[in-house]
Amino acid sequence: MAPKLPADLSPTSEAPGLRVRGGTQYTRSQGDYACHCGATDRANGDPDVRDLVDDYTANHGPAHTKGTRR
Repeated sequence: MAPKLPADLSPTSEAPGLRVRGGTQYTRSQGDYACHCGATDRANGDPDVRDLVDDYTANHGPAHTKGTRR
């Protein structure tokens, strides 16, 4: 049996990451991130969520590990 996921999957500085939820006919897409460096951000709407993902991948998360081995 697979383990249960926590009820709240929001990224935190203790559990950093990027979360994106697609929009529906009645809601806008949403995204948020938290980086281990302390940076956080949120966005609503497709263009803003795209910018948020670009910022996270370019400046946080994976960008902090470029050139290092884990």
